[in-house]
Amino acid sequence: MTDDESESREWTAEDFKRAIPFSALPAEEQEKLLSLKRHRGPQKTPTKEPISIRLSQDVVSKLRASGRGWQAPVDQYLREWLNGPKRKRA
Repeated sequence: MTDDESESREWTAEDFKRAIPFSALPAEEQEKLLSLKRHRGPQKTPTKEPISIRLSQDVVSKLRASGRGWQAPVDQYLREWLNGPKRKRA
């Protein structure tokens, strides 16, 4: 449901009255909608390892604000930092 600017809008009581369950759609419509779901599929050779890391909230906010795919540049920066000149550890 969108407004005049094609932005999502909140459903009204009338919208809910007109709604039908997915299972009530004709089979060909269900198939069409299911085919629109995009799946990445399995990686041939997993190259990344999911981890959990604690970062400052302001750092995470700025990273996420850079848009989709922000993890890849962070990965590249860390790789360069690790392979750069040796640093003294405090």
